[in-house]
Amino acid sequence: MNPVVLGLVGGTAFGIIAVLLMLPLSFPDKRTALIAAFCSRFSIGLLIPVCNLPLPPVAAGVVVGALISLSDAVVTKAYVPIMVTGALGGGILGWVAGRFAA
Repeated sequence: MNPVVLGLVGGTAFGIIAVLLMLPLSFPDKRTALIAAFCSRFSIGLLIPVCNLPLPPVAAGVVVGALISLSDAVVTKAYVPIMVTGALGGGILGWVAGRFAA
């Protein structure tokens, strides 16, 4: 599959999953928090299939996921859930990209 198409599909799926995980939580500005979470996770999904790091695909996904998630974690001070979700999702997307990206 074309890496850009795979990135768009993977990013959209990861963004939707992140939003669904956050729906039960309460925030002062919930709409903004959900949009920010979607954008962050979409970025992870989009970048992983198109980047060419000298690492195995899963490791590259974990690195990209963790790096993009770091700024959100610092701002919200919710390090563990944001970093774990970003790294885990990045690893899964890295595996998918390594397996299906042409």
